[in-house]
Amino acid sequence: MTNPPMQLARRRVLQGLAGIGAMVLAGPTRSQAQAPAWPDRPVRLIVGFPAGTSPDLLARLLTEPMAARFGQPFVAVNRPGANGNIGAAAVATANDGHTFGVVGAGALTGSPHLYANPGFKLADFAPVTVIGTSPLLLVGSTTTPFNHPREFIAEAKKAGDRWNYGSPGIGSNGHLSMELLKEKTGMTAVHVPFPGIPAVLTAIMQGDIQMAIVPIGNAMTQVQAGKIRAVGLTASAPSSLAPGVPPLTEAGVADFTIESWNAVMAPVSTAAPILTSFGDTVRTIIRSDTIRDKLFAQGWVADGGSADALQRRIATDGAMYGRIIQSRKIRVDG
Repeated sequence: MTNPPMQLARRRVLQGLAGIGAMVLAGPTRSQAQAPAWPDRPVRLIVGFPAGTSPDLLARLLTEPMAARFGQPFVAVNRPGANGNIGAAAVATANDGHTFGVVGAGALTGSPHLYANPGFKLADFAPVTVIGTSPLLLVGSTTTPFNHPREFIAEAKKAGDRWNYGSPGIGSNGHLSMELLKEKTGMTAVHVPFPGIPAVLTAIMQGDIQMAIVPIGNAMTQVQAGKIRAVGLTASAPSSLAPGVPPLTEAGVADFTIESWNAVMAPVSTAAPILTSFGDTVRTIIRSDTIRDKLFAQGWVADGGSADALQRRIATDGAMYGRIIQSRKIRVDG
């Protein structure tokens, strides 16, 4: 005869197992089922430059594939001004978990040395990845005769301050890299800031200025059309982005390697799981063959490296530009 207490214990165990089975079949708990998915609304990619500029075009390359991966719209939002600082500040101060930015190198490396208060601190950002990189291109007017970068630099030195060079603004890559070139070569051309790279190229074509250092993607169309001349690259080796254009090191300019780049940045307030999901996805998209080809067509070599690699690049380039700003006594208002 079965012991009644043992029957009771056995019944309770069976009832408990049945309850557990019912929970498993029923799926996640109420709290798990109510955990919000991300993103649950449109995501903004803030760009600190106007529509049609390189950072803007890079952001728009990402919006469609990101939307396809996450099932929510990704929208490029332009917040131009102050050499990208206004857009960078909008990214740094966002705290909604649905705002990121495409931030140019200048805001992250030059602005902290140029402005007492650029509107943000580097500590306000969580680096995500570099979208693409490119050497810069020294271009000159078609009225200047030369067959080699060395001859162009000799002409520029001879002209002294009768030559002007353009840039898209004080503290821009075009400004700081040209000041470094002047320091290394003894050129004394006068800086003329413009509201953007298209205006710089127009000024060269019209003969208002004699030279500039600009992104390859902006200049090669005009070079190929014979409207401006390519002098040399800010690189130690030739680049497939600008076939046939020699590096300026061949003109005797030592240690002159400068790259333009744009990065995806997040507010430091972004929750870790969101940052991981977003970062892993955007890096995968950048490294895809489709985006690589589109970037190359715009004058960029796809990157998609780690957040740590981006952090190191910001520190290294920031130190370089900080030294240039100090040694050339470059100042801005504000």
